[in-house]
Amino acid sequence: MRRVLVFLVLLAVLVGACALTWNIAWQRGLDELRLSAATRVDRTTTALKSTLDRYEYLPYLLSRHPYVQDVLTDPNPAFVDRANRYLEDLNSHAHATVTYIIQANGRCVAASNWKGPDSFVGVEYLFRPYFIDAVKGGTGRFFGLGTISREPGYFISQPVYKEGTRDLIGVAVVKLNLEWLQGADATEPLLVTDDHGVIFLSSVPSWKYHTLRRLPKNVEAAVYSSRQYAQQAITPLPLTIVQTLEGGAQIVRVGAQRDAPTFLATQRALGEPDWHLITMASLEPVEDAAQSATIVTALLGVSLCSLGFYWRMRRARVREMIRSRALLQTAYAELNERVAERTLDLSTANALLTKEVSERTRAEQDLRAAHDELVQASKLAALGQMAAGITHELNQPLAALRSFSDNTRVLIERGDHVAARENLEAIGALTERMGKITNQLKLFVTKARPKNARTDVGRAMRNVLAMLRPRMQRVTLVFEAGAQSEAPLYVRCEDLRLEQILINLIGNALDAAASCDAPRIEIEVRKHEERVEIAVRDNGPGIAPDVLPRLFEPFFTTKETGHGLGLGLAISSAIAREYGGTLVARNIELQMEVDGPEGGTQADADRSHGAEFVITLRRA
Repeated sequence: MRRVLVFLVLLAVLVGACALTWNIAWQRGLDELRLSAATRVDRTTTALKSTLDRYEYLPYLLSRHPYVQDVLTDPNPAFVDRANRYLEDLNSHAHATVTYIIQANGRCVAASNWKGPDSFVGVEYLFRPYFIDAVKGGTGRFFGLGTISREPGYFISQPVYKEGTRDLIGVAVVKLNLEWLQGADATEPLLVTDDHGVIFLSSVPSWKYHTLRRLPKNVEAAVYSSRQYAQQAITPLPLTIVQTLEGGAQIVRVGAQRDAPTFLATQRALGEPDWHLITMASLEPVEDAAQSATIVTALLGVSLCSLGFYWRMRRARVREMIRSRALLQTAYAELNERVAERTLDLSTANALLTKEVSERTRAEQDLRAAHDELVQASKLAALGQMAAGITHELNQPLAALRSFSDNTRVLIERGDHVAARENLEAIGALTERMGKITNQLKLFVTKARPKNARTDVGRAMRNVLAMLRPRMQRVTLVFEAGAQSEAPLYVRCEDLRLEQILINLIGNALDAAASCDAPRIEIEVRKHEERVEIAVRDNGPGIAPDVLPRLFEPFFTTKETGHGLGLGLAISSAIAREYGGTLVARNIELQMEVDGPEGGTQADADRSHGAEFVITLRRA
């Protein structure tokens, strides 16, 4: 209970300190902001007032010029042109927006923008307050949107009397663009209101043409009748006065929501014209500073409480350390006794470990010697694989060379030298191909990197079939439509290596179908968008299920001794992988065609099982 009471007291003190800190920081920040806002509004008011005063006497000086007197007295084309050019030059040097002359009947007779598409010449201004004030003999001051250009501006007018008389012959007007004031100090909102409280200049565009308070009906009607703001809807700005401070400054909220932004509004009157300039300084920095000071105070209070808690815990820990030291000394004495006992056990274990290390060292030496012998055996096995692979791969070209040699001898005896020459050229090509085979077979051992080569599938197929023709005397060879396409079909593979794969696949198919009464081999080429598939099917006995998983292992063969070394499919699979392809094998069910009762063919008369090898390569 005592601890809870102490905690509540400390919490109350901390809350009070935070509240006091917030009030002090808020008041101090508000005073600083009020001083800076007053300086800013005074500076901006002075800049605007000096600009208006600089152009205050320009209409009066303009009314005394003889060109203006002449064009208002006699508006003939020559006087009008001379007055227009004079006003254009004067306006350019004075850096005003537009300078123009209005006759007593309210029609503009000359203007500095006489050449522009929005020229004031010929426009009537009887309804404009600045014209009415000047006709009455006073100085007209008016801010509004132009009836022609639709651009806002400040209009200063003076009556023009005929030289030497008090006869009114017109009005001289100067229009100034005060939009620069909106961007003069864009760090915080700034606005200027007219004598009715309408905002006509503002650094926040959405605040323009709103009022600080609701206008009376007659004032609103007068604003609309003079077309001061081009018939725009004049609605009150959602502004709420939260607090009025010393010196006239006010804390206001702009927006209907409770969390709308709040500002410190500082106002100054310009005198003549009856305008008010208001600067809006955001209170967010003051709130942030007060919040930061409050957080610092809270953290400081929490830190002091934590420090006190730490000091108390440290005293308790010191007492606990004294008690623990006594227990530690007792435990230390017991530990010395146990160490002496364990030292004896460790000495015995160390002797056993030394003996075991010596035995492991001898075993490691024996293992290293066995490893060296295994490496030597692996080298000899690799050498045997290369020799066996060369023997296997050269069997087919050698058989073709023997066939071509026999045919050449017969052709020479017959005197057919042209055919004999063709056979000799074929023999030379086969010899060159055999040389390439010996080079390519080395890549199976050295794992050479794939080359960016391409090969025509049709040409490779023709070369392979020409080489295997002597073995296909009794075999029915069937091509699918894709294999007979006239357009060249290229794949990513070297020509010789593709021929190696096809020789192995077709040769194996010939061996598998040799035991059939009607041996049959089907070759199908299937084209896809990014790949090409070449399928070789036979009607042999198929592949045994226990053989299928080991089919592509080197030196694995199901043939009799002397008829194969088991390297053909392993080499073919390695070539396919080297060029980004695959080689798969599976058993299939073949539909065979036999002679029907009428001498034709009959489908579905006989079905047989066979094997299918599919080589897939990237299309080039």
